[in-house]
Amino acid sequence: MRVLVVEDHAILAGRIVQGLRQAGMAVDAVHDGAAALESVAQRTYDVVVLDRDLPVVHGDQVCRTVAGSGPRILMLTAAADVDARVDGLELGADDYLGKPFAFAELVARVRALARRTASSPPVLRRGDLTVDRARHRASRGSQPLSLTRKEFGILELLLAADGAVVSAEELLDHVWDANVDPFSNIVSVTMTRLRRKLGDPPLIETVVGKGYRM
Repeated sequence: MRVLVVEDHAILAGRIVQGLRQAGMAVDAVHDGAAALESVAQRTYDVVVLDRDLPVVHGDQVCRTVAGSGPRILMLTAAADVDARVDGLELGADDYLGKPFAFAELVARVRALARRTASSPPVLRRGDLTVDRARHRASRGSQPLSLTRKEFGILELLLAADGAVVSAEELLDHVWDANVDPFSNIVSVTMTRLRRKLGDPPLIETVVGKGYRM
């Protein structure tokens, strides 16, 4: 899944980004509301983690603009009283988390929102392959699979597509962050490693000129 973190405090933003990446997510970060709107217009995100009190364009306006356009919104704020939570939800936020927060709860809420965006169940299965999105585990038959975050992200996206073709561009967009070189062969290299770990019989088909599918 791909997440945009919008937080004007650079140190806190960096910690959130690092933690979400360690949880297996592709994460970009910006530090003001205008940059957030630009990022959402240019890229596809599953979830936006949005601080409410932002410079340039206030978080409330960002929420109003982004709500309903695709990504789910998790609003963060130091004001955690009931009225503040209600205001945030009425602006179009899908969830609300007050500061300070437990990081494990943030990760759980982001994953829950991403599942709602994808409209697919938390556990995906195809044949003897099982992917538990909530616990970030995968297995084939009785054997657990030791996958990197990117390998897991590719497998999750292909399974969620339910047999539809997923292009290399879509994989780059959802599994890697904005710093990746779009002209590199990183998708094909990661796909080769993933296929090797999945074993035989092969599960992933290459559709020449279009992408990959389960």
